[in-house]
Amino acid sequence: MLKLLRPHQSAVIIIAMLAILGGCTSTKPNANKPSGSIPTKPSLSKIEVSGDAREVVMVALGLLDTGYQFGGNNPEAGLDCSGLVRYVYQNALNVLLPRTAAEMAQAARPVSRQQLQAGDLVFFNTLGTPFSHVGIYLGDGQFIHAPSSKGRVRIESLDKAYFATRFEGGRSLFATR
Repeated sequence: MLKLLRPHQSAVIIIAMLAILGGCTSTKPNANKPSGSIPTKPSLSKIEVSGDAREVVMVALGLLDTGYQFGGNNPEAGLDCSGLVRYVYQNALNVLLPRTAAEMAQAARPVSRQQLQAGDLVFFNTLGTPFSHVGIYLGDGQFIHAPSSKGRVRIESLDKAYFATRFEGGRSLFATR
């Protein structure tokens, strides 16, 4: 069964997809010509993604505004943080990840914050235990995640005070780059 999107959800997804795909154009826009385009979030317009990471990011962005459900594994019922990551990797790359954030951290290769690339995983200590929350890095300091109860899948900045103080590290499931 298809999930129908509200008008604002469709617009956000389209804008995000256009921003990501913008790197595919072969010509540069005329700098002297005034822009009449739809304004986008500046940070999303800087994200460049290719290869398998592009699939991961595109599937993740398609889940924006999906409701949160503790233990949730699919968008129709709602997703929790690890359910989101697991669903994205399963549907983007046919990779089945462990169920919990901590197990995902163990399965992936550590990368420094400076080495994070789109599609990598970012982990946080939000419950007083290491690797208790996970999101997918989008690039330019932004990540997508399923926040706690009553939340919706959304994009956040790693620099936001709440996440900056709880950041545990990044991990990659991709081959060494």
